[in-house]
Amino acid sequence: MKVALVHDWLVGMRGGEKCLDLMCELLPGAEVFTLLHVPGSVGARIEARPIHTSFLQRIPFATRSYPYFLPIFPWAIEQFDLRGFDAVVSVSHCVAKGIVPPPAAWHGCYCLTPMRYIWDAYGAYFDRGSGALRVAGRVAAPWLRMWDVASSARVDSFAAISEHVRQRIARYYHRESSVIYPPVDDFFFEGAPADEPGDYFLSVGAAAPNKRLDLTIEAFRRLRLPLVVVGAGPGTDRLRRIAPPNVSFFGWSTEEELLSLYRRARALVFPGYDDFGLTPLEAAAVGRPTIAFAGGGALETVLPEGAAPTGVLFERQDADGLVAAVEHFLAVEASFEPARLREHALRFKRSETRHALAQFLRSGIGSAGVARC
Repeated sequence: MKVALVHDWLVGMRGGEKCLDLMCELLPGAEVFTLLHVPGSVGARIEARPIHTSFLQRIPFATRSYPYFLPIFPWAIEQFDLRGFDAVVSVSHCVAKGIVPPPAAWHGCYCLTPMRYIWDAYGAYFDRGSGALRVAGRVAAPWLRMWDVASSARVDSFAAISEHVRQRIARYYHRESSVIYPPVDDFFFEGAPADEPGDYFLSVGAAAPNKRLDLTIEAFRRLRLPLVVVGAGPGTDRLRRIAPPNVSFFGWSTEEELLSLYRRARALVFPGYDDFGLTPLEAAAVGRPTIAFAGGGALETVLPEGAAPTGVLFERQDADGLVAAVEHFLAVEASFEPARLREHALRFKRSETRHALAQFLRSGIGSAGVARC
């Protein structure tokens, strides 16, 4: 059984790459196909596989400026020759699901989201940019939408990372899908939940437009409360320049550093419109609550006030809405119980995702190609 694992690009170990890592565990003989790869940027399990890259890898500086190549990503992913493979498994948030599988091969897609840049997050990525970027979006987006829908027919079975993404798949591709939540890494459950909060709030994630780090910085400028930002991205330098003194930037962290930062935070701040919302679950696993925008996948990972709340949700996705939410959190902070927060996160442990993904893969590949679990 020869299996091809397809991912959009490998330039950092984030949520999508953690899903790919789990696929590597379940498909021990699979080879990896991706548009671009920065060696050493992802986990050892992925790095140990044969990694095949597209012609984009040979373009100077492409691994740093890859977002500008979005209009040719569909063509690049279609150039891979998968003849000889019995099955294809894509972990896709952009074009990976559009790879051309061999005629007799089963293609299963673990969909992180339909290409968000051209659908419901189009405004966040293009409308806030320069004039040239807005023009490029208007020119490229209609064609990319047509390709995205047409190439979904190359997938035999979809699994979505959340109910929110399942609804997107149905809306844009007119396809059914199951829901398999991504895993919270086991190391977040090490030791007892943190019972004493620190003195700062925490933001974790890449500085992508849909994460709305700009909104967080503006809110904490007004609140004058300490905020620690973990992560980086194309907009980080600009945000550093406009950030007030009470906001500090940590960059990308090791697992140990991230765990320590979570444990000592008062709460995670999560104002974006996200596909799933993994970081609120990481925070809950160590006993810390989340202040989140009431939209997207956060509605599935953050439980608002009630018998066992795990966070505070706010309706207005602007600085005023976040400021009000933080002020409300400060009034009810004592109501969050670390043990209850961890209990909520346990539903999303790696072992649960592993079992569900194994069942999904066996439905198309059969037991011979999937590791026992």
